[in-house]
Amino acid sequence: MDAMGTETLPPLTPASFPDVGEIQIVKVLQALADPVRLDMVRQLAPADRELSCGTFEVSVSKSTLTHHLRILREAGVISSRQQGTTRFNSLRRNDLDALFPGLLDGVLAAPR
Repeated sequence: MDAMGTETLPPLTPASFPDVGEIQIVKVLQALADPVRLDMVRQLAPADRELSCGTFEVSVSKSTLTHHLRILREAGVISSRQQGTTRFNSLRRNDLDALFPGLLDGVLAAPR
């Protein structure tokens, strides 16, 4: 709590993700193998959308959503940027397309 008795939240920790040269196909495929994470990627894919953590339409708890975002970020599938207290996530489509041509198109076009 601050001097006025208002509860203060700790700052968000910086979101790290691998450089392009560190992205590994095995980790990308493992991240995309989960149905919830695949659905999250599908939500980010149209027109290179950028979504805040609270705007994903998923049927999991907030802590589970955070876990899924971390897995996607550490695999290099998404990147995150912080603006104030909000963290925005975006698909690293250009990086993934350069490293693994056709992978995202194929995965996103697959039937649900």
